[in-house]
Amino acid sequence: MTEFEFVGPPAEEGAADLLTACGRQLQPVIHAIVQSAVAAGWREEDVLLCLVDLAWEMYEQRRGEAELVP
Repeated sequence: MTEFEFVGPPAEEGAADLLTACGRQLQPVIHAIVQSAVAAGWREEDVLLCLVDLAWEMYEQRRGEAELVP
């Protein structure tokens, strides 16, 4: 498994800045995952859609947990 480290978020915490900074750091990792899956015979579109679904599910779980905390 590839290891990676995030650098801190941008000083300005605007949504666009955060999205850009996070995306820039995640893109090489996601690209490596997709390329590995394609090399193993998976369709690129299927892998990308699965990643989207998985990320959304993780977001929903996190949001649900946050709502439970008083």
